[in-house]
Amino acid sequence: MPRAKQRTPEMRERVLRISVEMLGRDGVAAFTTRRVAQEAATSPPAVYELFGDKAGLVRQIFFEGFRRLWRQLEALAQTDDPRVDLVAVIEALRVFVRANPVLAELMFAHPFADFDPGPNERAAGSGVREFIVGRVRRCITAGVVAGDATDIAHALLALAHGLATQESAGWLGTSRASMNRRWAIAVNAMIDGLRP
Repeated sequence: MPRAKQRTPEMRERVLRISVEMLGRDGVAAFTTRRVAQEAATSPPAVYELFGDKAGLVRQIFFEGFRRLWRQLEALAQTDDPRVDLVAVIEALRVFVRANPVLAELMFAHPFADFDPGPNERAAGSGVREFIVGRVRRCITAGVVAGDATDIAHALLALAHGLATQESAGWLGTSRASMNRRWAIAVNAMIDGLRP
């Protein structure tokens, strides 16, 4: 009698966790379904059964990235100073990208040729976008910045992602002090440049 298949929610979570770890450790080029299955102590057909295909697995990693980023943003305290809170969001983005450079690349740059984010994938980031837009709106209401909240949020996200990517690649400086200084210059220049 053949053994019963073990395609449980626990197995799905284990494969997803190992996939995220493997992607972060080995990068996009080394990421294969066969290697994921091997590290998860299962078979490629089991991975396909759980996720459909490699693109389905990558899609779930994409969603997991936004879940992790959302948890990090959600943990931020809100103070009476909207500017301080907005800078804290930018710092949280920095920390996330620095800790998860390949995951962030998947979320924001889409390095897999066989994964093309559609409307559902774009919607995955909506909670993150709305959180950032909300912090920008507070700054607009307080007179810290002026402009369209969504436009400013997109620009700040692009700035944070670009700086964090440069930092992760070692292009932003050789010491923590020089990297922090360059972050401060860029973030302050952008926020100050948006004053009413």
